[in-house]
Amino acid sequence: MNTGQNVQTKPINRFVLLVSCAVAVGGLLFGYDTAVISGAVGFLQERFHLDATMTGWVTSCILIGCMIGAAIAGVLSDHFGRKKILILSAILFIISSLGSALANTVTVLVVWRIIGGIGVGITALLSPLYIAEIAPAHVRGRLVSLNQLAIVIGIFVVYFVNAAIANNGEIAWNVEIGWRWMLAMGVIPSVLFFVLLLFIAESPRWLEQKGRRDEALRVLKRMNNDESDAKEQLAEIQATIKSEGMGSIKQLFKPGFRMALFIGSVLVLLQQFSGINAIMYYAPEIFKSAGAGEGTAFIQTVLIGATNLLFTLVAIWLIDKLGRKVLLAAGSASMSISLIAIATAFHFGYTDGVWILVFILLAIASFAVSLAPVTWVIISEIFPNRIRGRAMSIVTVLLWGGDYIVSQTFPMLTSNFGPAVTFGIYGCMTAIAFLFAWLIIPETHNRTLEDIEESWVKRGEGKKIS
Repeated sequence: MNTGQNVQTKPINRFVLLVSCAVAVGGLLFGYDTAVISGAVGFLQERFHLDATMTGWVTSCILIGCMIGAAIAGVLSDHFGRKKILILSAILFIISSLGSALANTVTVLVVWRIIGGIGVGITALLSPLYIAEIAPAHVRGRLVSLNQLAIVIGIFVVYFVNAAIANNGEIAWNVEIGWRWMLAMGVIPSVLFFVLLLFIAESPRWLEQKGRRDEALRVLKRMNNDESDAKEQLAEIQATIKSEGMGSIKQLFKPGFRMALFIGSVLVLLQQFSGINAIMYYAPEIFKSAGAGEGTAFIQTVLIGATNLLFTLVAIWLIDKLGRKVLLAAGSASMSISLIAIATAFHFGYTDGVWILVFILLAIASFAVSLAPVTWVIISEIFPNRIRGRAMSIVTVLLWGGDYIVSQTFPMLTSNFGPAVTFGIYGCMTAIAFLFAWLIIPETHNRTLEDIEESWVKRGEGKKIS
């Protein structure tokens, strides 16, 4: 049986690396646009007199756009091409950043954030998909991981930007002007993304699907620096497309593959129900509720971004050493312990000093090495080749739906039940994630996609899957 261990490694082609980095800037915008609200939400509450429900809505409305974007990205990119739809997402980022910054009513702000969310949803699906389609098999994992790295860089950058802007003026200035600058600064990386996309090549796989074989071959030659390798890869693409043409979404509901859909769906929901995005979106407010001052809360938020970035790098290093299952289970267990510790600290009033900060940073570190990157890797591996894109669309919409539920309910939960109960719930969900990872999810490390698909077929035939 052919496995990933049999793949002969080669140096990463410079063209492929540069194009992958350019497209991964979309991940940076993903992180920036979804986390920028963390710095603005407290000032928005005061500016627009928001109650807990409206605070949740202003924060989470972007996720409605994300679900729309994820749902339409596959269809649009299949019709118009990956490059054109990625460019569309960059335009959406630009206009939503400007529109949100200039908003004078909650309704206008929500509309622009939903539009920005459509851009996020498109990019979240297409950036890793595009990189996977242009990357040679022996470096696909590392290059796709650039997108996750870019996401956490975006989150880190936005925390730093928010802190710098918030410390630039008094509270009254931030309530009226500061939050506008936080949202407007998203224009800078959005324009950069747009410009970089103008210079990337279209996906050779999409070009071949549209019968533009000569163009596909030209791109593959640049990717391989060898005409024979390019022709061989084009032949493999042709064979895959022919196979995919016989695929149907109904395949996901056949014995065996139903388990892949179940695992993917539950995993993305558990990732979100860990409460991670409640921490990301509301970090300054969490620290202020624990007694930190305005400036101190923002500085502590920057520490969250730095921790997230550092441990994402650790995850990229470990994921092909320890395997998916061990990393996911260990990280989920550690995150559960951290969240329960936070709940305990709030319950008994131990909010002075650094305890809340320490355990939040530990929860972030645990998430960054496990549920954050491993979830995306697993859902890109477990589905049949013929319908991987459509299957990923299904679970990605579920992911954004779970994100919406958490971000919408977090301020209501803390308002009605307090942070102790809220973080206790998240701790229980990550405990379930640990059990799910250890008992249900199969190890996919060092296995080819064909081998994984064959294992689901065997499961459907009543044979045990490893």
